[in-house]
Order: sequence, then C-alpha cells, then structure tokens
Amino acid sequence: MTQEIVAVVMEEARLSLEELAASCTVSREWIVEHVHAGALPGQASEEPGQWRFSGRDLMRTRRLYELERTFDANPELAGLVADLFDELERLRSRMRAAGLAPD
Repeated sequence: MTQEIVAVVMEEARLSLEELAASCTVSREWIVEHVHAGALPGQASEEPGQWRFSGRDLMRTRRLYELERTFDANPELAGLVADLFDELERLRSRMRAAGLAPD
C-alpha cells in the first residue's frame, strides 16, 4: 500500500530540468541531449528551462543513465531498451488486471 501512495505522489510531481538533473545525479546537458535524442519526453522546440518532468520521467531518467553506464549504450539505444521495459510493465499490469499471473 505504501508503494502505491508513493507512486501516485511521484506521478503528480512536476520537476524542473535542474531538479531532475540533481535527483538523478546527471548534468543538465545530459538531460537536454536525451530530450533531443527522443529518449526522454520534452518539447525540443521549447526552452529547456520551461520543461517539466513527472515522477515517471524521473524513473526513466535513472533507468537510461544506468543502461548507458552499465552497457556503454548511446542515448538512442538506451531509449529503445527503456521503451521495451516500459511496454513489458504495461503488459504485466494488464495481465494482473485481467486476473492472469505473469511469469
């Protein structure tokens, strides 16, 4: 139950570029590069100071950083792998909602 509450609060959070960078221990430039590469959500046409990120974006940023660091992956490849993890989690959630136990 506690995890559900934390997840809801994090999803409602709106972090600035600087807050996201500090929370993930990455540079502001690292996040800008990943938004421009399409690995992180954000409007590349907008001024980076106007970008806002959700709790889900925070989790994705941490996952991207870990993938790049562990496997020496470029931003596009790390983004693709993160997309696959996200899709897997969505499918598992749907299975649980349908009363099926994912392996």
